[in-house]
Amino acid sequence: MKKFWKTGEPYVLATGSALAIVLVMTFSLIGVVVSNGLGYFWPKELVRFELKDGSAALGQVMQHEKNPISGERRLQLKIANRDVFGQDFRWIDEKEITKRTLPPDAMLLERREHGNYFGFLKGVNAEGLAVPATTSPHQTLVLAMKWVDEKSQATLKIKGQMSDLNNRAERLRLKLLKLEYREKEKNSTAISELTTEREQAMTQFDRLNEQSAAAHEEIARITATFEDVAGGSKDIALSEIIALQRPNDMSFLAKCGAYLERVRELLLDDPRESNTEGGLFPAIFGTVMMVLLMSVFSLPFGVVAAIYLREYAKDGLLTRMVRIAVNNLAGVPSIVYGVFGLGFFVYGIGGSLDSLFFPERLPTPTFGTGGILWSSLTLALLTVPVVIVATEESLASIPRGVREGSLALGATKFQTLTKLLLPMATPGIMTGLILSMARAAGEVAPLMIVGVV
Repeated sequence: MKKFWKTGEPYVLATGSALAIVLVMTFSLIGVVVSNGLGYFWPKELVRFELKDGSAALGQVMQHEKNPISGERRLQLKIANRDVFGQDFRWIDEKEITKRTLPPDAMLLERREHGNYFGFLKGVNAEGLAVPATTSPHQTLVLAMKWVDEKSQATLKIKGQMSDLNNRAERLRLKLLKLEYREKEKNSTAISELTTEREQAMTQFDRLNEQSAAAHEEIARITATFEDVAGGSKDIALSEIIALQRPNDMSFLAKCGAYLERVRELLLDDPRESNTEGGLFPAIFGTVMMVLLMSVFSLPFGVVAAIYLREYAKDGLLTRMVRIAVNNLAGVPSIVYGVFGLGFFVYGIGGSLDSLFFPERLPTPTFGTGGILWSSLTLALLTVPVVIVATEESLASIPRGVREGSLALGATKFQTLTKLLLPMATPGIMTGLILSMARAAGEVAPLMIVGVV
């Protein structure tokens, strides 16, 4: 028995079993997340329930469970129509249901406000549109939606021109402030020219604003009348509808197309309804941009600091104190970095830059306010210790004989470092960078203070 333990086989079996258990748990967790997450955007059927009390309900079945009070089976139904019923979900006991149907004409509307709407199309007010009299209400709705989309795209172009004019007018206003702040009398001619140019830009802006308002008014006249399951009717402007579906009448390919569209909306659209609906594009773009800027600041500084501590600094009291400080910085709460960034970067450096280069804009801050630059610098301070420690450990793992052999062959210390040590330490440096990026991407406290959240 002792010989069996001395061979080390039990330890191999134990570590192998532990690894197998961890892998099974990891892949099980990934499977649960994928199975529940990927199916979220699949179009669910709209089920109509007739209840014993004579009422009816229309919605998507979300889950089943036992009633904790009565012990009876019940289901959670997403009924939508938040502006009508005052709630998105309701519970229905299975024993109260007398009939279930899948009406093919039941429609799901994704709206810009008040969430989804479940109901039945009754008519379309397509005044001014060339629609054949024999066209069905649903076909009329599709044609009207297509017309509204085309008009909305034209309106977006007008808004783009308005945005350009507004930016131009703002730049001219800042130039005027700068000239007036310096010497108003000497710059009177330039001020007059800029004032005239700004007035022309604002005149064009007002003209485009009138065109945009007229286009919005024309679009808002196109409405559709829907009826909910309780019999109440509601007129909805087609401009407020983002997408419409008839889930009970959709083919498999149509559902696949709707699924891909929902995924695209999640990744590329802006949020709406107080960030409870819509897409995540601003959050994704801001996080990626901030992490990349943080990496640009933290990686060079961290690598250079680690090289100095490991290869050039003497192992004295000061070096040991610096190492202790770096290790302690890795454990400082992120909220402390946020407060430091607010005081040092935003109010200190940003306020000084405003006083030196943009005094005419004060008290409106230019750099003395939260922004992605200060957020990236704060996160760089937060993650530099991770890069330093990882780089230093990677350099320390290189055998001493490699350094001595390089120096014995006539290479300088700098050549040994750049040609030999750094390439060998690159995997460890990249590991530190990846760890720092992972930590920076998950930190929220500094962004709440220094960022633009």
